[in-house]
Amino acid sequence: TGSRIPYKDRKIYQAKTLIHEYALRLDITYSESGITSMIEEITDGEFGEGDWFNVLIGACSYVVMRRDKKFFPAAEVAKAVGCDIYELGRMIARVVKFLKLSLPEISIAGLFEREFNNYMNRKNVDEDKKEMMMKQGIFLVNCAVKWSLTTGRRPLPVVAAVMAFVAELNGVDGLKIEDVAEHVHAVVSTCKLRYKELLAALVRVAQVLPWGKDISVKNVVKYAPFVIQYMELKSMEVPGGGGERVEPFDMEDVISECLQKVAAYGNDENLSNGDSQYFEVRNRSDFPTLSNDNDGNNLKLSHECLSLIYSTFSNEVDAEKLNGQSGQIHVRKRWGLEPYAYQDWWSGKSELSKKLLLKQILEKEVGFDMMPPSFIAGCKANERRRQKINAAKVRINKIMDPSYAGSDGSDNLNSSEVACGGKKRKRRQASEIDWEDFVIEALLLHRVKEEDIEKGHYRALLGLYVFNSGTI
Repeated sequence: TGSRIPYKDRKIYQAKTLIHEYALRLDITYSESGITSMIEEITDGEFGEGDWFNVLIGACSYVVMRRDKKFFPAAEVAKAVGCDIYELGRMIARVVKFLKLSLPEISIAGLFEREFNNYMNRKNVDEDKKEMMMKQGIFLVNCAVKWSLTTGRRPLPVVAAVMAFVAELNGVDGLKIEDVAEHVHAVVSTCKLRYKELLAALVRVAQVLPWGKDISVKNVVKYAPFVIQYMELKSMEVPGGGGERVEPFDMEDVISECLQKVAAYGNDENLSNGDSQYFEVRNRSDFPTLSNDNDGNNLKLSHECLSLIYSTFSNEVDAEKLNGQSGQIHVRKRWGLEPYAYQDWWSGKSELSKKLLLKQILEKEVGFDMMPPSFIAGCKANERRRQKINAAKVRINKIMDPSYAGSDGSDNLNSSEVACGGKKRKRRQASEIDWEDFVIEALLLHRVKEEDIEKGHYRALLGLYVFNSGTI
């Protein structure tokens, strides 16, 4: 009939139908009533239609899930409702401000658990192995938070990087970082960058191991079981050294069991003749825990070193036994101790294998702490801009006063070389000065403070001091 009431009823019906459609698409039909109630409160019962209403549905869906402590990536919501993630973020902020809500902090471990389960459901992986991989992933995600790899960044690329690393560590085929990035709606290049940062952090932790100097980003996956085991034991230590020790081992039991294996599978003459690498240390610098007594005759080994020797010996003996070999034990590598992977390196007893709050994660010790990579990159960028500012001042002073010479007696090209550096650039001195140098010169000529130039906000400074300088 064209009256107002039928139009309003039709609009509300279409709005609720759209809410139901998006709830089905996001698989959150159990929260549909909460989303509808929130939208009804925000719009004062009028609901709405159009593109803005789609964004509002996505924002309310995210807020309801976050309020109920159910982890939901905003990128997935934005893709489902067909909007930009930044537009969705602005709408979420408006909803939270209007309703005066206080949302709980995002648990990256919870996001990992959700995305890992959704992805691994399509893979034919044993349930026990899947559960172990889940705990390992949560442990590494919490370590990434501890190492500030998530500070000021989106969490999904870190989740994708850890998923790919855990899959590679456990030999799960078909789980590439490109596929994981597509699954979690993250940029592939960003996920690869986070993966490299994770490997670099593990390399830094591994430096405390006897063979740490041989570990690099290229081979850290091979040594990862030993590194993660060290981190796991470190996280279970009681702060201050008090309390019960974690998994103490009796040295007499270690030695007696080692001798039993020698008697069962080996030959005592091989040991006495020096044919075994396990009881003869050739390079003492590889073992900082080694020490001699006062007369220098008897060699003393720490518990960690003896445990390492025993583990390596036991694993190789067991491998020989599985291969059907008996009698003399042949050692293939005589140049030093080579760590081999073994099955029981993961215990899963650390609290970092569970979903924890940020405060609880920061209280744990994993053997290594680092500043946020973004902060380190910012400090390096400020230093680089400071060098460019100094070089620009030298060029300006020399043009204004040809008799001027820098404190080091170098001309402007050499100063630019100091700032920019690079063998390739030194051959082409004409290209030393780039657009950034010209912008810095213009800002200096307009008397902009050097502290403001160091921050790198060139466009804002040019608009404020250069192009609008006549109106200031």
